[in-house]
Amino acid sequence: MKATEQLIEEHKAIKLGLSILGSISKRIEAGEEVDKADIGSLLEFFKIFTDKCHHGKEEDILFGAMESIGLLRDSGPIALMLKEHETGRSYLINMNEAFERYRSNGSTDFSPFVKDAKKYVLLLTQHMDKENRILYPMIEAHLSEKGRHKLKEQFKSLEEEIIGSSRHEELCQLLNNLRDKYLES
Repeated sequence: MKATEQLIEEHKAIKLGLSILGSISKRIEAGEEVDKADIGSLLEFFKIFTDKCHHGKEEDILFGAMESIGLLRDSGPIALMLKEHETGRSYLINMNEAFERYRSNGSTDFSPFVKDAKKYVLLLTQHMDKENRILYPMIEAHLSEKGRHKLKEQFKSLEEEIIGSSRHEELCQLLNNLRDKYLES
């Protein structure tokens, strides 16, 4: 599997997480009770899997490879992707803060969480579509076989360093459990 194919596979897991987040948000808006532990676990998934691991691979490795083929980090597609990553992080921070208020203070106003969850879902859905359709094919068209292999090895090392060998599978299992609980079959 190519490194970009690995990223596309990770997008599938992230999209599942976003679908679960959307379902949880709808339930909250409808006044339904949602298990706080599930919300905390899902936010942890986005912090570790999506931001640290997946975005880490892109920011620390993929974008460097793109610079090596002549793209600039401070303009064009790399700059846009970085900006969107930062915007997503701000939504994630806001959701975490709203969740902490809800969890610790017993705050009954969970609308700030829902508002940022909706923005996060929309942003990342559009962001991943751009990467899958434009960014990844662009890098694949310009990388040598040696460059592709190096990228794949660097991804493997970064994932091992950031989350460890079994955490990836644990996070995907978490999503499967939440999918069964929050999404219609």
